[in-house]
Formats: sequence, C-alpha cells, structure tokens
Amino acid sequence: MPVLAPCPDRTHPTYHDDVNIDAWVWWLIGAAGLGIPLVLTALPEFGMFAVGALAAAGAAALGGGVVAQVLVFVVVSVALIAVVRPIANRHRDQRPQHRSGIEALKGRSAVVLERVDGSGGRIKLAGEVWSARTLDVDSSFEPGQSVDVVDIDGATAVVM
Repeated sequence: MPVLAPCPDRTHPTYHDDVNIDAWVWWLIGAAGLGIPLVLTALPEFGMFAVGALAAAGAAALGGGVVAQVLVFVVVSVALIAVVRPIANRHRDQRPQHRSGIEALKGRSAVVLERVDGSGGRIKLAGEVWSARTLDVDSSFEPGQSVDVVDIDGATAVVM
C-alpha cells in the first residue's frame, strides 16, 4: 500500500493539511442549523436567531473579527426578539373572533312574520323562518316590525 508523502512544492494539499473554512461559512451553517428547529417546533425565536447568524456571517465576510461577529449576532437576535415578538403577540390577540352557529345569530335583527308575544310567533332571521317568543312576556310585536334576537332557546329565538 503506498504511503502519501507531502509534495515538495506544497502546491497540492496532502491528507494531513488542515481544512480552513472561513468564519462566514460557519455562521451560514449555524443559521441553517437554527432553521431546523424553527421548522420542527414552529417557534419563531429560532428564526430570529437564524437571522442573527446571517447578519454575523455578513460581518465575517466583511472582515469583522470574532468579537464583532458575536456582537452582531447577539444584537440582531435580541433586537428581533424585543421588537418582533410584541408585535406578533399584538396581532395574534387582535384576530377577529368568528362566531358561528347560534352565537352568530345573537344580536341580529329579524322581521316579524306572525305576531310574536310571550307564548310564541314567527320571525324571518338570516333568511330563514324561526319560531320566536319575546324576552318580556308582557310585550308583543306585530308583523312587519323589526326585532333584535337576544338569545336562542333550542329552536326558538328570544327577541325584544
């Protein structure tokens, strides 16, 4: 078996030469590594750290020292977490709540089709005919009047 020997002119690398990878490549590898848990856990903080690593890779590519690279990573990551997380939380809390089913009918207006009183009647609510009764047993509504639905009791709309 032949033994590898160093070339006398040192133009060809040998098996024992050190592999020298630039710092910016290590930062890119770190950013990709931080992207993996971002995808697996859906925690946006990993994405913010990955962006910090990309910024540090940029600092390394521009010739910044190790201290500058680490400072860029920390400052960008912390800034993103401090700024983006509160904005994201605010937007998450402001999402409109979509009501469905009987909850979506409460508070809507309806038109009286047949006299509605404490014992019953008929209304047209959301394009459908519903049985209805008044909230106050002493009040009544005549056909054509507009009423507001305050509750749904089984298949009966409670109106006022």
